[in-house]
This record gives sequence, C-alpha cells and structure tokens, in this order.
Amino acid sequence: MKFNGKALVYGLLSGIGILLIYFSVLIIFQSYGFALYEFKRLWIWLIPLSIGFGTQIGLYTSIRDTATIKAGVSTSGTISGGSMIACCSHYLLNIIPIIGITGLSAFTSFLMIYQKAFFSIGIASSIIGIAFMLNHKRKMKGGLC
Repeated sequence: MKFNGKALVYGLLSGIGILLIYFSVLIIFQSYGFALYEFKRLWIWLIPLSIGFGTQIGLYTSIRDTATIKAGVSTSGTISGGSMIACCSHYLLNIIPIIGITGLSAFTSFLMIYQKAFFSIGIASSIIGIAFMLNHKRKMKGGLC
C-alpha cells in the first residue's frame, strides 16, 4: 500500500486526541492524580481504543470519499468514541446533584457497571471498521472501485 503522510498525521492526532479528551474529562471532574491512576488501571482498554480510532481516521483520510466508507467510518468511529465517553461519564456522578439532574445518576451507574463491556464493543467495532476500510482500499487498488 502507498504511504500517505496526511493520513498518518490525521491518524496519530486522532488517537492522541481521544486520549486527551479522556484525560481532560477526568482532570476536570476529579484530579490529575486520579486521571493517571485510572489510566494505569484501564490502559489495557484505552490504548487499543485510541489506536483503533486513530487507525480508522488515518485509513479514512487515505481513501477517497464514498457513501459506503462514510457510513462505515461514522458508525465504527462513533462507537469507539462513545465507548471512551461511557468510560468517563460515570465521573459526572459528582456534579449531577449540583446541576439538578438527579435522574441521570442511575444511567451513569449503569455505564460504570458495564464499563468493560462498552470498551469491548468499542474495540470490536474498531476492528470491524478497520477491516472494512482495508478491504475497500484493497478493492480500490485492484480497480474495483
């Protein structure tokens, strides 16, 4: 496959960016030390999620725009990003009473209980999205698209 510098940069920035979002949420709602503690505890899930997300964005950048690819990347990228958000959302429990939305506490507790399941879904979705785009790229190389 042909090397695409733009795709590599976009992929790296996206993967790092999603980790920065994770750290930002934890630092804002908890503390820097807590963010590091949680990262050490969940790195086995967070690193594959960020790598998968960055890989998808990089591949998408290297493939010409087609409706099929847009839908596939949107779906798998949203699931990956949603998994990362689900990871952080239960930390909102600390501010929910302050902002007056106590009904959401049950939902965020649900997200906390099934946190690793959401990570698994996000990682699986990334793998499927990457395979889908690599297949599309292979077809493009063969002149089928």
